[in-house]
Amino acid sequence: MTIYLLGAFFLSMICGLVFTPLILDFCKRKKLYDLPNDRKVHKNAIPRLGGISFLPSMMTAFTVMLLYFTWMRDKEIAFNTWSATYVMGVAIIYLTGIVDDLVGLKAKSKFLVQVITACLLPMAGLYINNLYGLFGIEDIPYYIGIPLTIFVLVFVDNAINLIDGIDGLAAGLTLIALTCFLVYFIYYDVFMHTYSILVAGLMGALIAFLYFNLFGSVERNTKIFMGDSGSLSLGFTLGFLAVKCAMNNTAIWPVRPEAIIVGLTLLIVPTADVARVTLYRLRHHRPLFDADKNHIHHKLMRAGLSQHQALVAILLLAVAYIVLNSLLFPLVPATLLVVIDVALFCAVNGCINYKLKTTA
Repeated sequence: MTIYLLGAFFLSMICGLVFTPLILDFCKRKKLYDLPNDRKVHKNAIPRLGGISFLPSMMTAFTVMLLYFTWMRDKEIAFNTWSATYVMGVAIIYLTGIVDDLVGLKAKSKFLVQVITACLLPMAGLYINNLYGLFGIEDIPYYIGIPLTIFVLVFVDNAINLIDGIDGLAAGLTLIALTCFLVYFIYYDVFMHTYSILVAGLMGALIAFLYFNLFGSVERNTKIFMGDSGSLSLGFTLGFLAVKCAMNNTAIWPVRPEAIIVGLTLLIVPTADVARVTLYRLRHHRPLFDADKNHIHHKLMRAGLSQHQALVAILLLAVAYIVLNSLLFPLVPATLLVVIDVALFCAVNGCINYKLKTTA
């Protein structure tokens, strides 16, 4: 299986390296730039359509590797209803993001599309049906699991979209999460080939994007942002993978006590941050859909870190959560582990707030 994963990764990366310069030239000709303003970090007009390369790169690599697998082994990789529903959903989200990047959409309109798209997975029979002891809950009925699944998908999608505020952050957090999902799928192996190839392909596309996003130059027209087409597609994908891991389906894999913790661990940094910002806006009676500069990367930069230092700090926090939860579970019950995770995030946020007060 390794050759198919590597093939998907490198083929997608090559596609991204080919597509992105074409997107940069298109943005330059059509003057499609993300313009700086008082709530944005960058100071120059930068092309914002980098995420357009994600889905074509991933799906090209996925299709080629599936055909190659079929030809080499004379058998097909299962592409079931759930896989098809994911492709349909991410395509809708991707197109919505492109429209937003090109002409702009109201936040409420994007939210409505996210909710409608999130409904596709439960309609196909994929939803969270077990909390594996979290808060003392095991099996949950469909009338609770379906709205919970829709909430998770929309929440994660928005979390990745909203944390995409500095170079490499949304892509870096997603790359870390995808790497862990891939390792998890490889560990359980059976019937996970389809998702493993999809994940490997998206990882390759992200590596290509990060090359231009982190090391590109405004002067040479080689720097680009992912835009909503990218961040919304990444968020939907991560939400889908988290739900896929959480669903208890013994026909595919055994009952896994860590299933719910996997998604929580890999997504806690962006989701905890957007939860904190949402509570802040509610507390101060501010519109939930209005953008501001209260996210963790903004606060770290106000505390004195550079953009790249803030990026490294947040990525290290994400890795620290993975290491911590891997060491503590199953020694620590799932509920207590979540409490520890939330307390750690609150402590980190408290330290940042203290630093901001002492330097004000």
